[in-house]
Amino acid sequence: MPPAPLSYPSDYPSSPQIPAAQTKQARQRWSMVWLALAPVCGLIFGLLSFFAGAALISAPPGLICLGAAGVWTGTAALTWCGLKRRHDLSRPLFWSLLYATTVLLLAGVAAGLQVFRPLLSLSPQPAPAQVRYWLLPDGSQLAYFVSAAVPSAARRSASPVIFLHGGPGTPGEGTPKGTSALNASGFDVYAYDQIGAGRSSRLTDITQYTVARQVSDLEAVRRKLGAPQLILVGRSWGATLAAAYLAAYPHRVARVIFVSPAPLWQGAYPNGSEGTLADRLTPSQRQRLRGLLFTPRMLVQSVLMQINPAAAHALVGDAEADTYFRQAAVAALPAARCSGSPLGQAHANLPGYYTNQRTSSDAERIPDPRPVLRHIPVPALILRGECDFIRAVVAREYSLVLPAAHLVAVSGAGHDVAGEQPDLYTQLLLQFLEAGSAD
Repeated sequence: MPPAPLSYPSDYPSSPQIPAAQTKQARQRWSMVWLALAPVCGLIFGLLSFFAGAALISAPPGLICLGAAGVWTGTAALTWCGLKRRHDLSRPLFWSLLYATTVLLLAGVAAGLQVFRPLLSLSPQPAPAQVRYWLLPDGSQLAYFVSAAVPSAARRSASPVIFLHGGPGTPGEGTPKGTSALNASGFDVYAYDQIGAGRSSRLTDITQYTVARQVSDLEAVRRKLGAPQLILVGRSWGATLAAAYLAAYPHRVARVIFVSPAPLWQGAYPNGSEGTLADRLTPSQRQRLRGLLFTPRMLVQSVLMQINPAAAHALVGDAEADTYFRQAAVAALPAARCSGSPLGQAHANLPGYYTNQRTSSDAERIPDPRPVLRHIPVPALILRGECDFIRAVVAREYSLVLPAAHLVAVSGAGHDVAGEQPDLYTQLLLQFLEAGSAD
């Protein structure tokens, strides 16, 4: 016989029951989690939309619309996912859209104040009366100073002295130190603002700021002067430019002086391993520099530079970017001199931010010029201050690569050899150049 079925009390539940109040509380808790996550995810989605759009368009209004759409859509979608489970709440879609709109308005105000509000822009000062301009084949202009040799000089050099400033993009003002002594010894002296810096033209397409462009401009200057050869004096990045020109036009250089040289080839010193300005700053100075550099607006601009340089340029124009660069350069001035040395006076000739960024980036990708330079016997003098933030191995490499180079260590000077030891600096220049004139 089959077993008799089991019997249960009439009040025994057939399955566990969860009280309705607990279910409601759980749904409310989950909806609060969704509400908390929705703005965060919406902002992330907005940023992704903004930067993804930058790969296709450059105009800030279009990018702002894409970012806003991303914030609103992402917030609304996640909010609705949380609210639709709440049966006690009517019209979840309406509340989701209202919540997303509120988040968008708050995000828009914050972005407007922190990212899309322009930084300080300094107006260019009137150019001194002595400034002249070379017109280049592409229509751009290079501003320059010239100081001619004294007519009564015993022997006038056929090769003009061309000073190349550093940076890239940090020009000097007026004629460099040592000019009067060089003029008295028969040398014409020129100092120009490289393209994108100082009073020279800014390029509309910032991707055209390259090492090759700088070398081409220097050759255009030589042709305008009608000089068979040039004497180059390059400081910091200007030394790198002088070496690049020497590699490209070895027969156009009579003599070359490298002052506080940056690397011959940046590719050999990745990630600033040659030494940086920050290495010589005190903690408080470094903190002040960070505060100037890492603003929300410039952080967004730096990301755009990696995606679409034109979009970065459209967001932060030349005047604003150059002012920002000047503020950072002034804050870093103490690093250019030995500890305790008085600081030099900052001049009004604005640096060029975009030529600095793009040319520096290009310098890391160009072919290594050192194999060519090893076979160029042009006489070269290398000056390095003992307190230079650029490591000694960099200047030493110049003396090892260039077959006719001589390295001089300058005591009591940092990166700014001419500013800290002007008399010795001038003496070393004259001795080296006058030896060439006597050849």
